[in-house]
Amino acid sequence: MTYTIKTEKNEWEIVCGLEIHCQIISKSKIFSGASTEFGDDANENVSFIDAGMPGMLPVLNKECVRQAVKTGLGLNAEINKYSVFSRKNYFYADQPNGYQITQYEYPIVGFGKVKIDLSDGTSKEIGITRIHIEQDAAKSIHDLNPKKSYIDFNRAGVGLMEIVTEPDFRSPEEAGAFLKKLRSIVRYLGTCDGNMDEGSMRCDASISVRLKGEAGMRERAEVKNVNSVKFAMQAIENEAKRQVEIYEQGGTIAQQTCRFDQTTGQTKFMRLKEYADDYRYFPEPDLPPLELTDEYIEQIKKEMVELPDAKKERFIKDFGLTAYDADVLTEAKETADFFEKAAAGHDGKKVANWILGDLFANLNANKLTLDQSPVKPEMIGELVDLISNNTISGKIAKDVFALMWQTGDMPSKIVEEKGLKQVTDSGAIEALVDSVLAQNAENLALYKAGKTNLFGFFVGQVMKQSKGSANPQMVNELLKKKLG
Repeated sequence: MTYTIKTEKNEWEIVCGLEIHCQIISKSKIFSGASTEFGDDANENVSFIDAGMPGMLPVLNKECVRQAVKTGLGLNAEINKYSVFSRKNYFYADQPNGYQITQYEYPIVGFGKVKIDLSDGTSKEIGITRIHIEQDAAKSIHDLNPKKSYIDFNRAGVGLMEIVTEPDFRSPEEAGAFLKKLRSIVRYLGTCDGNMDEGSMRCDASISVRLKGEAGMRERAEVKNVNSVKFAMQAIENEAKRQVEIYEQGGTIAQQTCRFDQTTGQTKFMRLKEYADDYRYFPEPDLPPLELTDEYIEQIKKEMVELPDAKKERFIKDFGLTAYDADVLTEAKETADFFEKAAAGHDGKKVANWILGDLFANLNANKLTLDQSPVKPEMIGELVDLISNNTISGKIAKDVFALMWQTGDMPSKIVEEKGLKQVTDSGAIEALVDSVLAQNAENLALYKAGKTNLFGFFVGQVMKQSKGSANPQMVNELLKKKLG
């Protein structure tokens, strides 16, 4: 889905690639035994290695390696059996060693691909260039004092997967769809929690523009550390427009690093961007090359769970869901699991309607997560059965659901205790129909004179007299018979 920027003179298109930093789920950091717990007091989880003390030697965390391999497999990527750690040299206060231990020429994961689905019904494959593992930097805090900056080293040394894409994005929507899909995949795999608001998943976007039909790529600007899908899309769009305006005025773009101002929605210049040579990469002398075996990789393959695309396809096939419903239900593993439990042995399409409708509406209104829901999967499955076997009507089911939400009781118990069973006795319903027709002689005469739109009025009156308990289908059939 190409996004074009039209001016009086030209038509421009976006060329964009992403680098996503995903904090690896692991109890300890990538090269030390310090805790990775989020939200602890500042500088509580810091080892001598994380603080850059002289003479401290890194020890590689094998769980971080396993999580990176699992992520690579989840992105349909090549797993490199040989990879090397390097030192990336630069000075900044959040990097006490003066270098970052990362991977450069020989990353742990090579080329892969991810399919994204777009709003116009089309799909597109996004290329993954590489995934390498590295240590995170500390967190700089600039808003506690007008004259000082503070450093929290709790994050320093936490294992990161840097996922680098090909420059395959041609619109902000494509980038947003990719970020959502990637977040869904790593959450399914349990390799990253994907919480962008907590900084455990952060996005850098490299953005350039070119004339539509132009070959090659122009100079790019990188927008650093964007912490939401929405802001990433806004940053790409606004930075592209900024570059187009400069080109249209006869200017040029320097390779630079920017930040995204969430308040103004604009990108702001930070510094000219370094090239790879400026970092003076060289192999990390304190860590040997990482060598994986075929057996090791195969064992991780056996641990893989069913991922969103495969689950979506199965939900469509097995439960008769629409592509849209299946997409929503499989975005989060917790939602997919909830649906499968609810749909087991029941009408999957009807179960999906209740989850996507009343359940989600109540969760959103009460600001609850799915695991906090008072309505459990088996309750929705039973509610659908009560409608299907004509124990209750769809209208009464709405009232039953409201009581399920309030009490946490099974729907069958609520129906029994409240006397909500649907009346299916044809004799009883016929008596109600006769009563309504007798009470509304004037409208009956109008109906027989040709005002047939009064049929709905009669149905409503019968349902009102039965307090919603009469079977609507039987009411309709009997009314049609009585009215001729």
